[in-house]
Amino acid sequence: MRTLSCTVGLLLSVSIYCCIAMPQAVEQMSHGVCCFTFSTVTVPKNNIVSVTKTHRSCPEKAFVVTTVKGRQFCVGHYVNWAQKAFKQQQVTEG
Repeated sequence: MRTLSCTVGLLLSVSIYCCIAMPQAVEQMSHGVCCFTFSTVTVPKNNIVSVTKTHRSCPEKAFVVTTVKGRQFCVGHYVNWAQKAFKQQQVTEG
């Protein structure tokens, strides 16, 4: 009986671990983030940490803007301030 309860406890622990780890693995395997809603807020240049393009397989082209506070916003690829921030980041990194 003791062996059975240890086995059940071990299986339960492994199941919980797999449920927690699976979404992270799926995210790592995916092509990247896609945007489905877009912000109209202009983020000041000093508050931007990074600007990345969405993956080419996404239905809409966009930028994902990450702020100093760790917030992420999706912005349409046609928004001028986001384009400038992205280009500036490319110059700084390159």
